[in-house]
Amino acid sequence: MPRIRPVSNLREYFRQSVAASLQRNEVEVDRQTSGYVGDLLTLYARSEALFEQGESGPELKPLALVLAAAIDRDRAERYRALQRVGDQSLFIAGFLGDSLAAKPVGIDYYVGMGGSAYRALSVESRSTLLAQVFAELSRNFLEFVDALADLRETACDANEDLLRLYETWTRTGSRRAARRLRAHGIDPQASLREPRKPH
Repeated sequence: MPRIRPVSNLREYFRQSVAASLQRNEVEVDRQTSGYVGDLLTLYARSEALFEQGESGPELKPLALVLAAAIDRDRAERYRALQRVGDQSLFIAGFLGDSLAAKPVGIDYYVGMGGSAYRALSVESRSTLLAQVFAELSRNFLEFVDALADLRETACDANEDLLRLYETWTRTGSRRAARRLRAHGIDPQASLREPRKPH
């Protein structure tokens, strides 16, 4: 069982943890962007911020439906929907990415949706600072996913599932997944270099 570590300030804990994980993964981003991701984790520490109340209890609304519902709405509602799609995609791909292997919608879906949502937000944002944050999240979406996955593994000290790591690498090209595979003695590029045998 993972150890429970009490923290006095959850926001500072997540901000420092994200910054440390980005540094371990050799990702250089603006402090404001790193802080945004730390604040996102602080928000999603409360399950009601991530899940919506459905008829049978808390549920995650499909991201495509969140976007579709906002298309004909005013600018503010569309902006909130795009932010929700970007934020949820980042959180799910980073913290729950391993659980997506057996699902019909894989991690690549969340990487694509999240990157696109943040790109649209960078254009729509009226704040220059937020526009820069969203642009950086869009450009480096996969690196942020990797950093969150690294943060999760560091916190939980979890055993690696090599098949899931390899699937993540083949679907997204994740540098973190490639590094973890190499740490286990597996060269993911080798499968691309091997000649295919005729049937």
